[in-house]
Amino acid sequence: MKKIIFKGAGVAVVTPFDGNGINFPEFGRILDNQIKNGTDAIVVTGTTGEAATMNDGEHRAAIKFAVEHVNKRIPVIAGTGSNDTAYAVSLSKFAEEVGADGLLLVTPYYNKCTQRGLIDHYNKIAGSVNLPCILYDVPSRTGVAIKVDTYVELAKNPNIVAVKEANGNLSEILRLRKACGDNLQIYSGNDDQIVPILSIGGIGVISVLSNVAPKDTHLICQNYFDGKVDEAAKMQIDYSDLIDALFCEVNPGPVKAAMRMMGYNVGHLRMPLCEPEPEHMRQIKTAMKKHNLIYAEGI
Repeated sequence: MKKIIFKGAGVAVVTPFDGNGINFPEFGRILDNQIKNGTDAIVVTGTTGEAATMNDGEHRAAIKFAVEHVNKRIPVIAGTGSNDTAYAVSLSKFAEEVGADGLLLVTPYYNKCTQRGLIDHYNKIAGSVNLPCILYDVPSRTGVAIKVDTYVELAKNPNIVAVKEANGNLSEILRLRKACGDNLQIYSGNDDQIVPILSIGGIGVISVLSNVAPKDTHLICQNYFDGKVDEAAKMQIDYSDLIDALFCEVNPGPVKAAMRMMGYNVGHLRMPLCEPEPEHMRQIKTAMKKHNLIYAEGI
């Protein structure tokens, strides 16, 4: 049986920035609040963490800080994927050296490699470390989708243990589940599909919603695991408006705006991303108010 890094809700955590780079004191406050509210794992330097606009030093510093600050209270998974296999190997080795508990590896973007290229790329990275690896399939961002036959081949690698599946196609995810079974665990990569994916044997979510509602995102999963399926489904439905708001524009623009409404000094987005349009800011604020999540004064 392959090692399961975590079961439940892992937060795809934002990275707070200031004029000097990463705002580490605020980053620590965010991590502590996540742990206090029951988040099952921290996923650092992913899409939501704006890793694409970090330089190499910042990327490594963010991983190292998260590992050291969390200090084994819950697992820390480092986003070390790249469209450059050699760089992904280097970053993955670094994450292992500083004590990360696992890796999140996005499909190579822009290059648009073949399925054979995906197999070679992922096996090269996973073979360079002794850490469990989670593949990250998000074709809407990368232009490349992992096919079921490719998953079957990659699941033969003992270090490739799971996938964050964000293709949005439940029928395809069902075929993946049937083909790989417990040899490749599935995390939902979409907050609006947590319960549907749990219902076909998924083991959790890597979540944007968890940034603003960590306790309840954890509870959606925990209720389901505890057999309280109706309660889990009700929570999934109740949060649909906030989930829609958090994805009204490209992530992480809306979630960073939402976190500022909570009083977090997360800073602004790095270009080329920009702040949500005024009508979307109103949508975010309305959903945050409904769920009693606005704590900052003057919002």
